Amino acid sequence: MTVTHKIVLDSFKQHPWVVGLSRYVELADADIDAIRSILEGQRQIRKRADIVVQGYEYRKLCFIEAGMAIRYKVLHNGKRQILGVLLPGDIIGFPASFYDRANFSVAALTDMSIQVCSFEAFMRACCQRPLLTMALLWLAVQETATYAEHIIDTGRRTPFERVAHFFLELHSRLKAGGNATSRTFELPISQEAIGDVLGLSAPHVNRVLRRLRMDGLVTIDGHTVTLNDLKVLQTMTQFESLTLAPSPVLKRCSCVNRR
Repeated sequence: MTVTHKIVLDSFKQHPWVVGLSRYVELADADIDAIRSILEGQRQIRKRADIVVQGYEYRKLCFIEAGMAIRYKVLHNGKRQILGVLLPGDIIGFPASFYDRANFSVAALTDMSIQVCSFEAFMRACCQRPLLTMALLWLAVQETATYAEHIIDTGRRTPFERVAHFFLELHSRLKAGGNATSRTFELPISQEAIGDVLGLSAPHVNRVLRRLRMDGLVTIDGHTVTLNDLKVLQTMTQFESLTLAPSPVLKRCSCVNRR
């Protein structure tokens, strides 16, 4: 490995996706280099731009470096349901690229910086580096757990609990990627969009936010959210961080290619 190559590789190790995944799977330099080598380059996405459009073929994977996006579905009556917020370290195109046509849309919530590769190139890399397949498995597990909490939100939690739980989820995910402090994070999302995530009207979200502020549990200054009493919020919403446990089995699994 040349000095230049090592510098480039070390730089890519700081990518939010690599940092996040490394908490669960021990990636070798060859695994990281396999991903880096298939990237087509960095792209800048403007706020509100559609990245994936529901009903159209999509065969890319986009690794988010900076910014936020939403995954959503529009119904025949024009109503929108936001299925989740995508943060630095998440992948756009998962699971859309697994289908003939994208089943959801993805739009930029803020200006974004992403790294892009083709779905086919990533699948070829997975055949050569089995640990990358485990990366997709880890992503699927985490998304399944997150969606389960969203189902509980709309089915059993009160509006007050839904909003508080949503704040705790975003804070936990951003903090894990180094994009939030112990109590504070940036939330560039409108009250209408929060309502689309949680199945609430914008006026209802406004009333809940006002109550959270009046109770001293949350402070909102522009797009900056401060969780003033994490323990009370966590107890009230039965919040559990969705941080996955590391897998020591992978460190000694003979089927994983570590050359």
